[in-house]
Amino acid sequence: MSVFFLAADTAPLFGIFAPGRGGAFFAVLIFVLFVWTMINRARGGTLTREIHKLAGLDAIEEAVGRATEMGRPVHYTMGLPAITSPQTIASFPVLGYVAKMCAQYDTRLINTVNDVVVYAVNEEIIRQAYLEAGRPDAFNPDDVRFITDWQFAYAAGVLEILASEKPAAQILFGGPFFAESLLFIEAGALAGAIQVGGTASMSQLPFFVAGCDYALIGEEIYAASAYISKEPVLVGTVVGEDYYKFLLVATIIAGTLIYSIAGQSLLETWLKM
Repeated sequence: MSVFFLAADTAPLFGIFAPGRGGAFFAVLIFVLFVWTMINRARGGTLTREIHKLAGLDAIEEAVGRATEMGRPVHYTMGLPAITSPQTIASFPVLGYVAKMCAQYDTRLINTVNDVVVYAVNEEIIRQAYLEAGRPDAFNPDDVRFITDWQFAYAAGVLEILASEKPAAQILFGGPFFAESLLFIEAGALAGAIQVGGTASMSQLPFFVAGCDYALIGEEIYAASAYISKEPVLVGTVVGEDYYKFLLVATIIAGTLIYSIAGQSLLETWLKM
């Protein structure tokens, strides 16, 4: 166990913070205030900034429409999700959006899952989407498929489904995705599917960009879920994060100017807060 000691001549900042910790505390506090303010404004309907449309979102409707015209199913996978993963949570509204669209177009939706908890949540999301679309009788629970929680056994099961069902559209959204992602993309291409991918898994983004027809990169998946759901908490959080990024950029510019004009000593004093 490590123990941190303050030097005898080093006084805590404001009598509370260890040297170098005060700035981090205030940075987090400002971020929380930004997000809290934007969530309240979104709930009150006074939020003036909108989330811009993403090409990948428009492509989802195109993909479902193509599957409808061809009379073939849509395949939706979250990769190797965990119920605690932010990427998985961001994927839930998109899954509901796709399921509702499939219900309206009378298009079959196949959702494959490798986590039993996510499987139960996905089944209820799809069931509710069909209910909201006025087509509860069209929901087939057998098309929400828990395969296995072993990575490559799950991948093999998905590849078999892609080869036999030949979906006209494949949507890979959420995550995390790992080595199986390129297998899914290649099998989807062999099946002739239009593919829309979205993940924040940095190691898999090159494969999504190279292999999918449309890709949502990194934080775009969180903006997508907020845009689709219109949930004030999600929308306010995304907008608050954007404003905070502007503040961080301004802080970097200010630090550069201080270093250039006043020298290193003043900047070090500022950063040690």
